[in-house]
Amino acid sequence: MISRRRTVPPRPLDTTAEAHAAQTEAYRRMSGKQRTEVMFSLNQMGRLTAAAGIRSRHPDYGDEQVHLALFRLLFGDDLSRAVFPDRELVDP
Repeated sequence: MISRRRTVPPRPLDTTAEAHAAQTEAYRRMSGKQRTEVMFSLNQMGRLTAAAGIRSRHPDYGDEQVHLALFRLLFGDDLSRAVFPDRELVDP
């Protein structure tokens, strides 16, 4: 039998206990679809933030270089070489 015991995720260091409890309760009230939408939204925000960091460190990069640098940052050198074998690795 699978146990469905709910666990509380660890509290981030920059979050008060009260805020963490409120956030955890809000996620518990959401449907699975809503939590999935939040996850995809947060993932997209993280990628946009990482791309903005790449652009700020490398203002000379065009869109393709930013894309390649982000891919390398997310998936590493080996997969970057396998997926883009004809391209040089781009520094993130």
